[in-house]
This record gives sequence, C-alpha cells and structure tokens, in this order.
Amino acid sequence: MAITKVKQGEVIKTALLLGILVSLPKTIYLYNGIMEGNLNFSMSWVVDFMYRYLFFFCYSWSVIQLNANIDYDEFKWPSFFRWIVILLVNIVLAITVVKIFKICYPLVNGRSLRSNEMGWVNFTFINLSIVLFFIARLLRVSTDKQESRIENEQLKQQNLENELAALKNQIDPHFLFNSLNSLSSLIRENENATKFVNKLSYMYRYILQSGETNLVPVKDELKFLDSYIFLMKTRYRDRIEIQVNINERFFDREIPPLALQSLVENSVKHNEISSTNPLIVKVYAGKDSLIVENPIRSRSTLAEGMGTGLYNLKKRYLLLLKKEVLVSTVNDIFKVELPLKEVA
Repeated sequence: MAITKVKQGEVIKTALLLGILVSLPKTIYLYNGIMEGNLNFSMSWVVDFMYRYLFFFCYSWSVIQLNANIDYDEFKWPSFFRWIVILLVNIVLAITVVKIFKICYPLVNGRSLRSNEMGWVNFTFINLSIVLFFIARLLRVSTDKQESRIENEQLKQQNLENELAALKNQIDPHFLFNSLNSLSSLIRENENATKFVNKLSYMYRYILQSGETNLVPVKDELKFLDSYIFLMKTRYRDRIEIQVNINERFFDREIPPLALQSLVENSVKHNEISSTNPLIVKVYAGKDSLIVENPIRSRSTLAEGMGTGLYNLKKRYLLLLKKEVLVSTVNDIFKVELPLKEVA
C-alpha cells in the first residue's frame, strides 16, 4: 500500500522556517556591522540575503520531500541497502546544491565568495542537511502514526457498525444451540442429518467467536471451511466440487476470519451450477498467500449484493494487514489471492 504523503503545507512551512533560521546568523552579522559603522548598507546585502534564503528554502523543501514523501519500501530492497541508498542520495543532493550555490553566486551578486564565506557555506549546508534529515523522518513517523490512528478509528467504527447490525438481527445463541441439539436428538438415527446439524452448529459457533478476533490461524479457517463444504455438498451433491490443497506449513499463518469461506460462497452465489457442468472451486496455497479460483459461468440473473463481500474483504485486509487482496480474471478463470500475515 502506498504511503500517505506529508502535506505540502507542512513541508513548505518547515522549509520556510528553516530558511529563516539558517539565514539569521548572517543577517545579525550584517545588522551589527551596519549599526557599528563597519559596513555600509546597500542593496547588495539585500540581494545576498534573498539569494541565500532562496537556496536554503529550496534545499530544505527538496530534502524533506526526498526523505518524507518518497516511498522507498515499494522497491522491495533489504532494509540495510535501502538506508545506504537514502544516505547516498542525500549526500549527492547536498554536494550538488552547494556547487550550484557557489557557481551562481557571482552571477547574482557580482562578486565571488570569499574563502571564509566558502567555509561558512560548507559548514551551514552540512549542519542543515543533518537537521533536515531528522526533521523529515519525524514528519514521516508523525504522518504514519496519524494514518494508523485514522485506520484504527475506521476499524473501530466498522466493528461498532457490525455489532449494531448483529444486535438488530440477534437470535439468542443459547436458544439456537439448544434447538439444534434438540433437532440432533430427534434425527439421531439419520447419520447424514445428524452430521449436517453438527456442522451447522459448529459453523454458527465459529462465526460468533470470530467477532472477538481480527485474525485466525489458517488451520482454524480450513476447519470451518470443511464444515461449509459439507453443507454445500449436501445441498448441491455432485453439481459442485470444492478442492482444498494447502500444505501444513501454512497452518499457523494468519488471515482474517471467514475470508476463505466468503470467497467460496461468492463462487457458489455468482456462478451457474448444474449436474451436466458442475462448478469446480479450487483452494490452494501460493508463495505467501492462499488462492481461491473458479471458472466463470455467470448466472443469467445477478445475485443479490454481488461484489459487496469481496469489497468488504479488501477493506478488512487494508485495515488489518495493510495488504491488498489481488483479484484477476485470465482465460475465464476468476482468481482471488489472499496474502497471509508475515511470520514474526
């Protein structure tokens, strides 16, 4: 996910302030010299001041932009190598600006820099570069924290909305479980019916528990998916085939709860299912992700709420894992890739 930029207003205000602070010692020196009679006031001092201030402002703005608003993470470099590159880029920028400052100075002010002024320019740019680097990093950290707070507030708001929706449609869990247990005892002699009720009871319990956590192990999600598959096979029999092939090494990785089931449910909801052309849904593992795919056989009538489940899943991923759910359609195969939480 792309980084949130530091606002240009903050960058410009910081650059303006630093330009004034760096130019202040030279200004005080000129003022004292004029007041003591050692220097005569002339427009050349004003031009000199404006020239220095303009350079300091532009340099400050450039360094802050370079270190606060460029997303180096998108290059997928190792952390150590990334910092080396950032440091080298800052050094090259500082050297380039100093050279331009010295070259352009005679053209603007009509005289070359004196040797003591050369040293002052080098000293000032070195110190300014160090200060700017740390200020830029502070602005970056502050912006990231603010963005994180906003995302957390959005997640809290979404959770509150989900809780409100659950309260509006609440069925007493004890009543439902007791009813399912009673039903199970009534149909005990029918093995398939008993198994169906037990799977349904487990699914409902899992859904209730999932509201209390943001991420679950893959093995728990697969167990829940197995129950859902049993219900679908009971309903559609040989008209649907759901193939699950995930290596055990992924079992302890984490994903948002109900993610796999919602994708399989979307496949069932949005595609034609018939005995002559059964729907085949594949669930398997990628490099660091789980993938759900199915052939596209769109229904003649659109399913109600089409697309909202996938949209909500994408939003949950951005809020919880800061990752994108990848969706593709190639050769009439609809594929959704769910990134797994990185191993700590």
